Amino acid sequence: MRFTKMQGCGNDYIYIDGAKEKVRDKAALVRCLSDRHFGIGGDGVIFINPSERADFEMEMYNANGSRSEMCGNGIRCVAKYVYDKGLTDKNPVTIESGGSIKTLYLNLKDGKVDTVTVNMGEPILEAERIPVDVKGFADEGEGVLNRCISMEIGGKKTEASVSCVSMGNPHAVVYVNNVDALDLEKIGPVHEHHPAFPRAVNTEFIQLVDRSHIRMRVWERGTGETLACGTGACASVVASVLNGKTERKVEVKLRGGKLQIEWKEEDNCVYMTGPARVVFEGEVIPSMLS
Repeated sequence: MRFTKMQGCGNDYIYIDGAKEKVRDKAALVRCLSDRHFGIGGDGVIFINPSERADFEMEMYNANGSRSEMCGNGIRCVAKYVYDKGLTDKNPVTIESGGSIKTLYLNLKDGKVDTVTVNMGEPILEAERIPVDVKGFADEGEGVLNRCISMEIGGKKTEASVSCVSMGNPHAVVYVNNVDALDLEKIGPVHEHHPAFPRAVNTEFIQLVDRSHIRMRVWERGTGETLACGTGACASVVASVLNGKTERKVEVKLRGGKLQIEWKEEDNCVYMTGPARVVFEGEVIPSMLS
């Protein structure tokens, strides 16, 4: 089985041509390949498939074998994969993921894709569509912005204010004074599996720098802390605009790099621009899968 390891701002996945490679148990394969000690290593596996509704389909799996609807860094790498390998000469290119179709504009350098701008679509703020179970909140407020959740971390009960947004997958945005001081291994799983989030949640911890710059760390459901999350960066900017904390165009600094995010008023869509890189390519031997 041929594969390509790619990363966008350090958010790394293993990419497989789904039109050529047939897999019976994808979840088991994903867990095997994603293992950073006994496998190739990555935040998950993405299959690039034919699509009847778009130019290609992105079928995404987290490292634990669970499905995910969308990945902003991953979809940029899919665009680089299909263009650089000559599977398409279109620019822009459309890619279906989780039933939603995204349009990607390719920025070329020496004939290869260097960065990609993705129209991530309109943010979702309705609780039932994110989804969020409002009965899981600890306060009596309305909506999904700045709501309180109660939890226990390290044997101590605490509360956190979250702003919830979906960019095709669920996110909870939390504002902190210093992202470097966080023990995400402790607090991340508690947020991920909180009863307010029936399908689990990706949690973005945001440190405001100024109205055009934020710093972010992320705990992704099914994977853990990753170096970047594209949809999370988009959700964080949406939440920050709605909370009056930033402008609509923001540079998001993640542990693995920087993303440019803009939430445009004219079409209510969020646009993300960032890099896409090939790390290496190879072939999985049968004994590795046994």
